[in-house]
Amino acid sequence: MKMTSFKKILSLLLAVLFIAAMATLVCGCDDKKNGSEISSGQVVQTELGNGATTIFVEVTDLDANVAKFTVKTDKTTVGAALVEVGILGEADNGLYNTVNGKTIKYEETGKYWAFYVDGAYAMEGADTTKIEAGKTYAFKAEG
Repeated sequence: MKMTSFKKILSLLLAVLFIAAMATLVCGCDDKKNGSEISSGQVVQTELGNGATTIFVEVTDLDANVAKFTVKTDKTTVGAALVEVGILGEADNGLYNTVNGKTIKYEETGKYWAFYVDGAYAMEGADTTKIEAGKTYAFKAEG
């Protein structure tokens, strides 16, 4: 009789542990999402491309979410490299309105994607900025 009770308790304990493990696994999956599904202020890091030159890219959206990328490319300009790996949408009159899948149009919102090189506001656009290995290029939603 004692053995049957022990088996029931052990089975119940294992079932509870299984349910807890599954709940942890399911809830943990949300941490890997990007775009509008990540919580405010979250940092997501990704590696893209397979070229010979390595650059670093940071994208900060209007909700303070930061996406960090290590990009390996053979392109010569930042714009071309980031369009190739999908971080930037196509340029509209030299301006990138879509960065990391999020579109901001100044005419509609008064906000824009500012471009930085190693923390300093860039003196030229991403489409003409020559890539320098090891540099950090950033796009920040501002306005």
